[in-house]
Amino acid sequence: MTVQPIRLFGDPVLRTPADPVVDFDKELRNLVKDLIETMQDEGGAGLAAPQLGVGLRVFTFDVDDVVGHIVNPVLSFPDEEEQDGPEGCLSIPGIYIDTKRRQNVVANGFNEFGDPVQLVGTGLMARCVQHETDHLDGVLFLDRLDTASRKDAMRQIRSADWYDAAKPPTIKESPHGRSVFGSGLFSSGR
Repeated sequence: MTVQPIRLFGDPVLRTPADPVVDFDKELRNLVKDLIETMQDEGGAGLAAPQLGVGLRVFTFDVDDVVGHIVNPVLSFPDEEEQDGPEGCLSIPGIYIDTKRRQNVVANGFNEFGDPVQLVGTGLMARCVQHETDHLDGVLFLDRLDTASRKDAMRQIRSADWYDAAKPPTIKESPHGRSVFGSGLFSSGR
């Protein structure tokens, strides 16, 4: 287990959809350990493999003293209830913007050994699961913001000390926008 550097906003790996895990081996178990250790070292609620530069569909979570991971998650939503609240990202440090998410989620996937698992989340856990699954699809929470909030977030990012102007950020349309929330608020642009 080793704390790894987290890729920051502007790194192309954060915009690349991750590949499904096909080998449930020691390498995957080491990745899960690295994800958990790095997430906890940074004080995060979740961390996805692409944030460590690994293009595989796996993420870890640490919400309300529940620590775990899920491989190849597939999400479903038992109802239409939404939540709106502050959301941040370890790849976009120091930026917190109110973001709409579904209140309840069910994630089906596998553990590090290939055994089927199901994670049922509400509130913060549901937010975390949706946020981390977005990372696996190359989507950032910024893509889920309305135009005014996105402009505010981009202004904050450009003034952050970690921001690298040589790697300009990109915002893309969320593939989940219309199916999850039924609106087109997630259009491209800054």
